[in-house]
Amino acid sequence: MAGDLSSCAGAQPARPAESNPSPGTAGSPAARSFDVVIVGAGAAGLFCAGIAGQRGLRVLVVDHAPRVAEKIRISGGGRCNFTNRETAPANFLSDNPAFCRSALARYTPADFIALLQRHRIGWHEKHKGQLFCDGSSVDVIAMLLRECEAGKVTRWQPAAVRSVRAAGHGYEIATDRGPVRSRNLVVATGGLSVPKIGASDWGYRLARQFDLSVISPRPALVPLVFDAGQWAAYAALSGLSLPVQISTQSGRGRASFVEDLLFTHRGLSGPAILQISSYWQAGEAIRIDLAPGTQLAEALCEAKTRSRRKLVNELGARHVPHRLAEAWLAPHADWADTPLAALRDRDLRQLGESMQQWHLVPTGTEGWHKAEVTAGGVDTRGLSSQSMECLRQPGLYFIGEVLDVTGWLGGYNFQWAWASAAACARALTC
Repeated sequence: MAGDLSSCAGAQPARPAESNPSPGTAGSPAARSFDVVIVGAGAAGLFCAGIAGQRGLRVLVVDHAPRVAEKIRISGGGRCNFTNRETAPANFLSDNPAFCRSALARYTPADFIALLQRHRIGWHEKHKGQLFCDGSSVDVIAMLLRECEAGKVTRWQPAAVRSVRAAGHGYEIATDRGPVRSRNLVVATGGLSVPKIGASDWGYRLARQFDLSVISPRPALVPLVFDAGQWAAYAALSGLSLPVQISTQSGRGRASFVEDLLFTHRGLSGPAILQISSYWQAGEAIRIDLAPGTQLAEALCEAKTRSRRKLVNELGARHVPHRLAEAWLAPHADWADTPLAALRDRDLRQLGESMQQWHLVPTGTEGWHKAEVTAGGVDTRGLSSQSMECLRQPGLYFIGEVLDVTGWLGGYNFQWAWASAAACARALTC
């Protein structure tokens, strides 16, 4: 099987890679043997390698990128939102929702926090359980590399995997640095998000090679876009942010979040949209409450009896940003310039309800280059939830983002990387 690896590249140049295995006859290198070959030097791959190596296994990590764990480096504004205290299976989306339970229960946020503390890495909580490094995300990368060094892990970078073949009780793997034999093969190649750091579909193609199903990958935690004509009235609001409640009812289930919304030239972004994007399906509507926690229709009718303000000023002062109030009332210019007392209760109620039940149908997403993660992936119904091993292909494992397990925004996807990697590493044998 041919193809480059899909992995996260890193914050710093890789340490000098080990030289090719000693050449054999006719100029062909002799195959090197390992207990475990891990394809992908991102969060899940490095974490799995460190644990497995410290258990005494001979581990090789192979990645086509010259640098490690780039997705860690760029996450959380450079401070790595490395986990979430409130992690639970309900924070993940999958066609097989029960799959993540075992791994998450056996490696918790507290376990990863304890690892950070052993490495003297400071951290803090922002809100809703989201934990970030006090310093730089590079601290987490350096920690993972130290864990790999403690386990005497060998790392080849850059080195693409050219083919994989099941052979006897293991695998024969052709790489740019020569052939390798291993009893176990762990695929930690990530998804298709952020292609500029080396994403590809290698892991999905390998899964199909071994007759595993793949749930169609799609961009997740990604901004949504709208038809230019439909969006013309709101494009000028680009940069405006406000808290909203956003929801959708789709074939993936009902989802609802209270988060900040951000207007852009092409559509909507911000945490609220990123969260709902994982659940949204093409052609479906999203519903936005622009004034969550209030009964806007009743509030406007009550204000009518005590306020002499114009409607646009009342909205802008008490309920939504003034720019949004102006844009919303633009089709009703006579309302905007009219004192509240001169408006009918019926009109005020209609206005309030429209702002709390704003229905929109996105035309699509900003795509892979803006997506933070990949939804879909290797179908977990073909794997053991205890070990991440393929049920019908012994010694083949999949961990991290390559699997059909997608977390919410806020550190959940990193916690899945740690938990799935730990479950795999603890199950590997020589």
